[in-house]
Amino acid sequence: MESIWNLVHWLLILASVLAVALVSAIVFETFRRKYNESCHVEGPPVFEDPNSLKPVKCPHILDPAEKYISLIVPAYNEEYRLPGALDETLNYLQERSAKDKSFSYEVVIVDDGSADGTKRVAFDYVKRYTVDKIRVVLLGRNHGKGEAIRKGVLHSRGELILMLDADGATKVSDLEKLENQILALAMERNKSGDSSAGDSTIKISDVPITAFGSRAHLEEKALSTRKWYRNFLMKGFHLVVLLAAGPGIRDTQYMVTFMSIGQCGFKMFTRAAARKLFMNVRLKRWCFDVELVYLCKWFRIPVIEISVNWTEIPGSKVNLLSIPNMLWEIALMSLGYRTGMWKIYS
Repeated sequence: MESIWNLVHWLLILASVLAVALVSAIVFETFRRKYNESCHVEGPPVFEDPNSLKPVKCPHILDPAEKYISLIVPAYNEEYRLPGALDETLNYLQERSAKDKSFSYEVVIVDDGSADGTKRVAFDYVKRYTVDKIRVVLLGRNHGKGEAIRKGVLHSRGELILMLDADGATKVSDLEKLENQILALAMERNKSGDSSAGDSTIKISDVPITAFGSRAHLEEKALSTRKWYRNFLMKGFHLVVLLAAGPGIRDTQYMVTFMSIGQCGFKMFTRAAARKLFMNVRLKRWCFDVELVYLCKWFRIPVIEISVNWTEIPGSKVNLLSIPNMLWEIALMSLGYRTGMWKIYS
């Protein structure tokens, strides 16, 4: 009996140490974001035109939209996979632009501290397509996919903003599925008077709506072909979210939504939704998807789930070493929001 109490005693000590470490980390992160905000958000990157070597004015998500759609592509050591994805994306965008003169676009590539030739590949595309169509954000060092997307979104110009992976796993033409659902819901809200647009003309950029690509319809096939450790990571990750993410994520509707869409890197936001979400999101790596769903719940932003075509592409950055970081981020988010130390700004 004494040995059992000793074990319980040491487990309580360990739990206390972990709790103190988590609180300390959150306090540090909160302090850093509060007092270093000038270089984290307000300090914009410089878009350089490689053809003229002149800096280009950097937009911000709080500015009015200048393009119809922005495509945000986070890239970390994607020298070999990025060209294929960009070629497919730009072919689609050019064809659509040729058919519809009102369709304007930009592709924002965020180099997340790559150690290979990703930066060179990205700037080659800027030279070919001009800095008005292709822009590159250099983070300098690796921060994580979530931070790369956040940075790209904050400095985009689109009424609609689409995040997509650099591996080309999802067909870019599927963006029309997300776009059409957003436009339909915006029209419905406009007719019912539940819109921030002040007249009968729909300003899609002002209506907060999100549309997330889902590969749930492909999950059975994916489970049979995906590497065992990726299936293990996915199932374990979902379990951790259920146990730790808090009331906002435990809500049945939003939890089901996350299970279907959380790990599909194909998500579209109206500019109004992106302002609310990406001015608040804190997680920098794999679990930022969970926080996005949590924030959608908090702001009551509709989340539309749409099936998209998706293919498993070799070269994924997810591996067994990702587990500790995923657990850390989920625990950090859970404690941050539960304690109120992470404030949500509207």
